[in-house]
Amino acid sequence: MKRVSRQPLLGAALMLCAVGTIYGCKDFLTDAAAPQGTLDSQTLANRNGVEGTLIAAYRTLDFTTGVGGAWGSAASNWIWGSVTSDDAYKGSEASDQPAIDPIEQYQWSASGVESELNDKWRATYEGIVRSNATINLLKEVSASKPGEFSATEAKGIEGEALFLRAHYHFEAWRMWGNIPYYRETDTDFRKANLTKVEAGNEILKDLDAAIALLPLTPRNGNVGRATQWAAKAYKGRVQMYAGQFAAALTTLREVRGSGVYALESSFDRVWTGFKEFENGKETILAYQASANDGEPSGNNANYGARLTFPHSGSPFGCCGFHQPSQNLVNFYATDAATGLPLAATNPNWNASNANLTASATSPVDPRLDWTVGRDGVPYKDWGPHAPDWIRSPTYGGPYSNKKNMHEKSSGAQSTVGWVNTQLNSVNVHIFRYADLLLLLAEAEVEAGSLENARTIVNEIRARAAVRVQGKGTDRASIAVPINDPSITWATYRIGTYTTPFADQATARTAVRNERRLELAMEGQRFFDLRRWGLAEQVLNAYISGVAGGAEKSRRLQLGNAALFSARHAVFPIPAIQVELSKGGASGGLKQNAGW
Repeated sequence: MKRVSRQPLLGAALMLCAVGTIYGCKDFLTDAAAPQGTLDSQTLANRNGVEGTLIAAYRTLDFTTGVGGAWGSAASNWIWGSVTSDDAYKGSEASDQPAIDPIEQYQWSASGVESELNDKWRATYEGIVRSNATINLLKEVSASKPGEFSATEAKGIEGEALFLRAHYHFEAWRMWGNIPYYRETDTDFRKANLTKVEAGNEILKDLDAAIALLPLTPRNGNVGRATQWAAKAYKGRVQMYAGQFAAALTTLREVRGSGVYALESSFDRVWTGFKEFENGKETILAYQASANDGEPSGNNANYGARLTFPHSGSPFGCCGFHQPSQNLVNFYATDAATGLPLAATNPNWNASNANLTASATSPVDPRLDWTVGRDGVPYKDWGPHAPDWIRSPTYGGPYSNKKNMHEKSSGAQSTVGWVNTQLNSVNVHIFRYADLLLLLAEAEVEAGSLENARTIVNEIRARAAVRVQGKGTDRASIAVPINDPSITWATYRIGTYTTPFADQATARTAVRNERRLELAMEGQRFFDLRRWGLAEQVLNAYISGVAGGAEKSRRLQLGNAALFSARHAVFPIPAIQVELSKGGASGGLKQNAGW
């Protein structure tokens, strides 16, 4: 979410530096006396302390180096939402970050997985602790200094903290299902798990409370802050995950009808380093990556996603993780006549094992080349993707991740930090409007409103056809019309559904296909498969063979993949967290079934 004004927060500078907030410390301390000592409740018990604690809660959206975690706690969820799915391989090479290999292979009890899971657990509950700390500090200050905040300000601050608390619990909920729920009144943190249903209901309670408190527009004019509409949008998301389709339909229709959010005019403006498109009309919640802000190591930038840049001979130099799968690349093929997904009509859509280079002439969805780096195709404005950008083709395949990369001409690249070329200020979308629209389309399908669902899917597909990857020799040519004569590296073809969906099953498949095409490599796919009840079917087929292709043949390390089964419906709770929870009145956490 957008960086908030620096002026009111000078008094909280020491705390903000200590927790690694989205601001560079240099700007805070330029005109301030050198801070001494440590923070205590008295130091924080003022306006600046409350606002600073709230900013610290926002900062936990990317709980990585400089804050407290590592790759498992990245805002992008590239490990948990993509590498676990049919979208992506771990990538890089076998010897680097080996703990991620058994995650990709569904061997979640293997050595090393615990540390990655624990980073994610720590990240979500650190965010919850900071959100609750904000609420408690606000109450203390409001009681001891009645004039410090107006009633409107106090409501807004509490609403933002409740929204963030709901988000962090949601992240834990969709990972582990049966989670403990913490409110600001808790004093013994050795709590038992709630059931998945109970935890989902608690998240919705927090969102309803946030909706009642938050303003319609961002507090203080800081466009990245949570608003009533952001909370309503998030409520619809949680309702869909909870299977409350009728309730979600009402919520999501209201958000759409408000006109507060809209699709960007073209797909290239969704993931971009250009400042004028930052926090655009499609953004509901995003981690605010910040580069060149005075933080000397670049830790406020896109740190959690930095390993996912192309390696070696690329302009970025490292590290080649999160590589698109052959299955995903094949999924972008379209029918030559209709421009609709080939996967919907061709039983062998996944048969090709060939590197889809610029020499390929078969038609593809233009979103392929905003999502995947492939040989000979312009990589935004960095020149053509080349074979020497890949660290180990036999291990990770020939393709590179692309969405969260900055444009060369955007000025978003960091000038400091370890391998600064892979650090940037491209915001990491956590929830965007296209995602919401497709959730609404799902709800419409479940309600039997198939024409409404078709309208939404066609809206998404029409936007994808507006501008496609151009030759990228300057800023103006990064994105061009789909029929631009300069395009020699692809046959872009995308059409809309011109006839009504035949039945609910057909509509459901179309919407689900569209979610994969639109949101690929954004950390959403695995969680979608889970909530649809399709993870076991789809992922076992992905490994062993579907539509003519098997990943265990393409990437030999996937021959070691475990059979995806019922226990994979949730991740194992980190054993250390189970141990730490013992001794309280509740009896502590219980491990998820099967682990």
